[in-house]
Amino acid sequence: MTRIYCLILLLIPFVVGSQNIDLILHNGKIFTAEPDKTSATAIAVKGKRIYRIGDESILDLRGPNTIVIDLKGKFCMPGLIEGHGHMNGLGASLNSIDLLDAQSWDEAIHAVKLKVAESNKGRWIEGRGWHQEKFKKLPLDAVGGYPSQASISAVSPDNPVILVHASGHALFANAKAMSLAGIDRNTPDPAGGKIIRDKNGNPTGIFEENAMELFAALRSSIEQNLNPDEQYQSWERNMQAAQELCLKNGITSFHDAGVSVKDFANYVRYAEQGQMTVRMYLMLLDSIKNIESIEDRLPMKGHYNGFLTVRAIKQFIDGALGSHGAWLLKPYTDKPALTGQNVLDLQSLSDFAEYALNHHLQLCVHAIGDRGNREVLNIYESAIMSQRDHDNLRWRIEHAQHVSPEDLGRFGKLGIIASMQAVHCTSDAPYVTKRLGEERARTESYMWRSLIDSGAHLANGTDTPVEKENPFDCIYSAVTRKRKDTGLEFYPEQKMTREEALLSYTLWNAYAAFEEDLKGSIKVGKLADLIVTDRDLLKCPESKIPDTKVVMTILNGKIVYQQ
Repeated sequence: MTRIYCLILLLIPFVVGSQNIDLILHNGKIFTAEPDKTSATAIAVKGKRIYRIGDESILDLRGPNTIVIDLKGKFCMPGLIEGHGHMNGLGASLNSIDLLDAQSWDEAIHAVKLKVAESNKGRWIEGRGWHQEKFKKLPLDAVGGYPSQASISAVSPDNPVILVHASGHALFANAKAMSLAGIDRNTPDPAGGKIIRDKNGNPTGIFEENAMELFAALRSSIEQNLNPDEQYQSWERNMQAAQELCLKNGITSFHDAGVSVKDFANYVRYAEQGQMTVRMYLMLLDSIKNIESIEDRLPMKGHYNGFLTVRAIKQFIDGALGSHGAWLLKPYTDKPALTGQNVLDLQSLSDFAEYALNHHLQLCVHAIGDRGNREVLNIYESAIMSQRDHDNLRWRIEHAQHVSPEDLGRFGKLGIIASMQAVHCTSDAPYVTKRLGEERARTESYMWRSLIDSGAHLANGTDTPVEKENPFDCIYSAVTRKRKDTGLEFYPEQKMTREEALLSYTLWNAYAAFEEDLKGSIKVGKLADLIVTDRDLLKCPESKIPDTKVVMTILNGKIVYQQ
């Protein structure tokens, strides 16, 4: 009897393991993203959570139902968090003309011509991603550095065409689209926007900042021709395409930087149907009146099995540098008559700050120029310092690309998160000095090192579909500040270390969403959101970082993508 009793005692640890341990990853190189730089080769997962981190002795926990994966020395790290992107916009870009790699306007003309050939007469044609600064040469009829509409209108006489600038702060419209929108030489520039015109005052087809809203009614009328279910199905197709790409790239969480109240309802419907496969953190971009219609549901934290959080609102103060829309303290070097665009008056922005404070919501404001950043910092400081626990507000400035040296220290002092996209630095590098001059480019632009050293919190992302949803391009930009194609290096003294770059895509982004206790690092009790890559991102040659492939993506302890 004693021998049987002893045998049962010996079996108990095995039985416990076999009933509780669902997944073991072992024989890997694990980057935990924890401050103590925990060294590990194996992870045990129980349900949705990390159960244990350690060495190969973790294999002792396996039972007959445990999935055991030998990583064979591969690199394992926390699931990546896209710190600033546009999920449905990404999906829409996957289903429309992609011009991110276009090196000439002729490529855009050709792409539109092909789309027209496969489209019915009158069909709306959309695309995104062109950038005049990436063209090897501008067309002969260019105006103000932009292409004009005649060449694309010639190949699309019966189809309205809208091609959004890579920055998202300007668009091109062909003659048909302008005609349908009722736009001609007599159409005035709206406040905070500009219609580019030729020497005779005729619109060239380029609309900057708030001038893009001139097409909103036209696009809305087209959408209204669809019934609500058809509208939702279109949105749903975009979501499915975007989520699949995210998981393939190791993105397990995504900060959506601009969601209308209408799209909030779509997200809720999508989550209720159990179709969410990437955790979403939404920033509501809408009027206070519209947000008030759902405020009884806010803040929403970790709803629908942890896939939907809504506790932030978003606004804009200026535009983008590429389209001369960033609001500057001094004029543009290449356009001395311009200082950019203030797209939301300061009183309205102050009203949003007050609303955010009163409703316990995070405020996230797009600011790119040094004047835009200063004005947002001023409004934030006034609001934040009125709060006893202002550090926990974690208000964000989205982009924070060009910041006066006098303002750099204010981020850390006020607890403001600089939500920056490293890939913008290398993408914009060829024209930043042209726009700002060498001194401002060197002392104000993409100041990651200065901000980190001053105690500021950073977040990172791609701003997809402004840039391609490839986090490894972004990580490469963070650690090198070099362009992949030409090797152009943009003031390397401001680059991040390898570890900082990985933290900026994991734990730092979790912090920026108040979720550092749930995700962003590999720690016992945290969600088992993990990825495995084909190379060691801490040690591989810098030049190999952009070519990184995700071998496996794990979310909630389940394999959701495998190469």
